[in-house]
Amino acid sequence: PAKDETTEIWFGDDKFAMISTSTSIIVDLKKNVLCMILHSNKTYVESPLPFEFANIIDPQMAQMMAQMMKMTVTVTPNGQTKTIGQWKCSGYDVAINMMMMPMKIAVWATTDVPFDVEKFMKLYTNVIKASLRLDDAAVQEMMKIKGYWIATETNAEIMGAKMHNTTEVTEISKKSPNASAYSVPAGYTKKDKLSMQDMQNR
Repeated sequence: PAKDETTEIWFGDDKFAMISTSTSIIVDLKKNVLCMILHSNKTYVESPLPFEFANIIDPQMAQMMAQMMKMTVTVTPNGQTKTIGQWKCSGYDVAINMMMMPMKIAVWATTDVPFDVEKFMKLYTNVIKASLRLDDAAVQEMMKIKGYWIATETNAEIMGAKMHNTTEVTEISKKSPNASAYSVPAGYTKKDKLSMQDMQNR
C-alpha cells in the first residue's frame, strides 16, 4: 500500500542523524561509530566506522546476503538540469543490479546548499552503506553524484512485485538540533546483531 513519510536529517561538524518513523541512523565521527535504531521493537545496534553491514548481522546471514545481495552500481550524468524548490539541480541516472532486485533511480542533486557538501558526504557515505547495503565499490560509484540529493525517483522490482518511491527535500536551514537528535531514545535496548526479522521490518 502507498504511504507518505517524513525524514529529518541533522548534520553538524562530526555528527549526522537521519530520523524516520521506522529506522534512524546516527553517525558520530568523534566516537567513530554508526548506530542503527529500529523503532518498531525499540532496539539498536552499533558498528565501528568505516561501516560494514556484515558487522551488524550474524555471520551465517552475512554469508547468505553476500551471495544474494551482490550488486553492481552504475551512475551516469544525464545532462539534464532543472530547478526543484529553490535549488538548481543536475540529473543523474543510477542503475543498481542484483540477483533479486533490479533498481533504477533518477537523482537530482545540487551543490547550491548552505553547508559543506564534501564534509556532509564524508558522513553520508556510511549512511548510504547502511541504508542501501552497498559495498565500497558501489559507494565509490555513488560518489560520482556531485552535490546533495534534492529529489529521487526509484523504480524497482522485488520478486515480481513493482515498487515506486519518490523523495523530495522541502527545507534546508540552519537550526540548533534537539538534545536528543544525536542519541538513542530512552528505554531502547542494545543488540549485538540484527536478526532476519529486524531486516524485514526496516
